[in-house]
Amino acid sequence: MDTADILIKIRKIVRSIDIESKKIQKEYGVSIPQVLCLNFLHSSPNYQATQGEIKKFLNLNSSTVSGIINRLERKGFLARLPKSGDKRVVNIALTSAGDNLLGTIPSLLHEQLSEKLQKLEDLEIKKVEESLNTLITLLEIEQIEASPLITLGGDLEENDENDSFS
Repeated sequence: MDTADILIKIRKIVRSIDIESKKIQKEYGVSIPQVLCLNFLHSSPNYQATQGEIKKFLNLNSSTVSGIINRLERKGFLARLPKSGDKRVVNIALTSAGDNLLGTIPSLLHEQLSEKLQKLEDLEIKKVEESLNTLITLLEIEQIEASPLITLGGDLEENDENDSFS
């Protein structure tokens, strides 16, 4: 295999993530980070969480999470509820519309990949990790922070159509 083959394989991965993101946005009217936020609320106790808990899960800055929450609230997929006993704390709650939407969205690439990676033998996992570490070192991108969730985009917070991971 020559270096062009490696670059093509990387490009296939990046392109598939881009295609998935555009498809979800077009067909369901939400971005991947918005879907991940809704999924987090769905798996949270009483379908509720604080903005800080969502921020920690998504590994995003506060302003990006605020944007995600604002857009989902405008679409009726979540609601802000004052915490009983402490009006300073607001819980973000999944609405029935948000839950219904989640029921229609197919499994995301990162979920599919995670399931398949868990089925690999330890030696195979180690090989994949070593190969990825080599690429990261070659690209000199060790210092870049990343979430364990696959999505595309830079700081698109100003764009009402998209959300991104920092």
